[in-house]
Amino acid sequence: KNLGSAIVAFSGGIDSTLVLKAAYDSLGSNAVAVTADSPSLPRKELEEAKKTAKDIGARHLIIQTEETSEENYLKNPSNRCYYCKTELYSKLKEVSEELGIKNILNGTNFDDLGDYRPGLKAADENNVISPLKDAKLTKNEIRKLAKHLGLEAWDKPSSPCLSSRIPYGQNITMQKLSMIEKAEELLKKLGIRELRVRHFGNIARIE
Repeated sequence: KNLGSAIVAFSGGIDSTLVLKAAYDSLGSNAVAVTADSPSLPRKELEEAKKTAKDIGARHLIIQTEETSEENYLKNPSNRCYYCKTELYSKLKEVSEELGIKNILNGTNFDDLGDYRPGLKAADENNVISPLKDAKLTKNEIRKLAKHLGLEAWDKPSSPCLSSRIPYGQNITMQKLSMIEKAEELLKKLGIRELRVRHFGNIARIE
């Protein structure tokens, strides 16, 4: 509430959904959800993000990010996420200038601090606020809160970007991302809620 207005980096996952719900309840129309669209985002995830933002009632913008045109990203180094998030936050800053909203929020939670997450560095460099992390909320607590608030996504499985299915050091291509998305969508239609299709050249590994 003290922020006055905020942009929420909104993926549609449970973490950013809870942040958007809290921001909208506190700030009303001064809370704006922004979803980054690119070839690394499954179409189904984009549609679910649209529905979730609509259910909450928040204004929702979809922007295009260009990480899949960035050579450092396509080489798929171990800090790939840093390049992706740097691109994301630079685009969100442009949106914040257009809307006159200086605060940018993300869904980083307290558990994330224990993982290897190069994207956290990009958030720090761009002064992005992480309300869940600051409140020391764990993933389990976030799900309980979301369920209490009646958010449909409270038990939604985590879904990292499609590029995360390609082993570090193996180049990312649009064809590989498309293959992964189609394979995972096929399996989800069989009723499997949480899965990964890892791309190993001529072999796919289903987890």
